Amino acid sequence: MPVHYFRLALAVAAALVPAAAAGESIAGLKLEFVHVEPGEFVMGSGSGMNSEQPPHKVRISKGFDLGKYEVTQAQWQALMGSNPSRFQAPEKPVDSISWEDTRQFLAKLNNADRANHYRLPTEAEWEYAARAGTSGDYPGELDEIAWYFANSNLETHPVGRKKPNPWGLYDMLGNVWEWCQDWFNADYYSASPAVDPPGPAEGVNKVLRGGSWGANAVYTRSSVRISFFPGQKNSYFGFRIVRQRAR
Repeated sequence: MPVHYFRLALAVAAALVPAAAAGESIAGLKLEFVHVEPGEFVMGSGSGMNSEQPPHKVRISKGFDLGKYEVTQAQWQALMGSNPSRFQAPEKPVDSISWEDTRQFLAKLNNADRANHYRLPTEAEWEYAARAGTSGDYPGELDEIAWYFANSNLETHPVGRKKPNPWGLYDMLGNVWEWCQDWFNADYYSASPAVDPPGPAEGVNKVLRGGSWGANAVYTRSSVRISFFPGQKNSYFGFRIVRQRAR
């Protein structure tokens, strides 16, 4: 997309992103969050891949605000001054970003808003929110809640155009894989803490969750875990953010 067309599109982006325009404006970004209450859930899957096992009970002890939508290209452009995405449109999720890129975005956002702290969700927080009180592979009919290989036309789509999960979060499955805070360890579940698991202390790869426009239904389940090097970027990868009140 030529630069002048993208700038014009940015000017009308708020009208194109459903409900996001009603959120708070911070550093020029329209942000909307869903508050996730503390609670317990069963993390993982007994019938999934080895890295999803064993299923185990986890307690999230503190509530948190999670982005209602994946971070959009309009939001990334407003804060970072550029748009690395392959599938360019302001209301689509930003793609082609690495875990390290998300850290730069979050650093700028935290510098702009000292009243709150912004970060990536932990893997446990992410799955808790994605399941939204459900216990199966999907928190609804997959075609109704997710853009994935079978219905995406092999591209991303504007955020919020599918149905939300039961807690009002959009695109938790499909559209783009979402980076999480944690290092990846395929055996972590066998010894992870039962309360607020933070992920391994070190590792090589970072966790991504949720599937994408190019993932089949098996890889678009609530419990699926994949990982890549923190500097890896491609058009399957995006993110959403957590907001917490700064102390």
